[in-house]
Amino acid sequence: MAEGENKSVQTSFWANIFKSKTESEEIFEILKQIPPFEKLKAREVKEIIPLIHYRSYTKGEVVFLKGDPGIALYIIISGKISIIDDTGGHNLKLAEFTRGDFFGEIALIDNEKRSASAYAESACNLAVIFKPDLDEYINKNAKAGVAILSGLAKIVTARLRNVNNEYFNLFKQFSAKGD
Repeated sequence: MAEGENKSVQTSFWANIFKSKTESEEIFEILKQIPPFEKLKAREVKEIIPLIHYRSYTKGEVVFLKGDPGIALYIIISGKISIIDDTGGHNLKLAEFTRGDFFGEIALIDNEKRSASAYAESACNLAVIFKPDLDEYINKNAKAGVAILSGLAKIVTARLRNVNNEYFNLFKQFSAKGD
């Protein structure tokens, strides 16, 4: 092997080792800040990390479509995601998420089809936790499982309250116009 080739192999080797550690530390910090995992002990969060699959999306790429099976939770490492409902041929933006946010959590609870579509608004890197992997972890780690499910319930409840408030405000506006 030529001297220049050896140097590039070594550089690549060490870069990959340090990149993996940094990526692992980054996802650890993100997980500790989101409701499904914020109450877990550091050891338990570290046990979740091997369940994560990493996906990259380009701007405009579909993450999932309305009607697709709901099989995973998505955590945004970088970029921006929009949740869109295209019922009736109109694209209605329901939510927008950025680094540290997560979406698709209802899939971990109800096994139903996606109720809206998710698109990459910019180049994105996502951490994905698939339901079967998380279910297996929860079954083996009951105490951590209760904390995860409690965190999921907390965020689903908060998002439902927000939707109810928006609905109530729209109803008030509509009623006021009718008077």
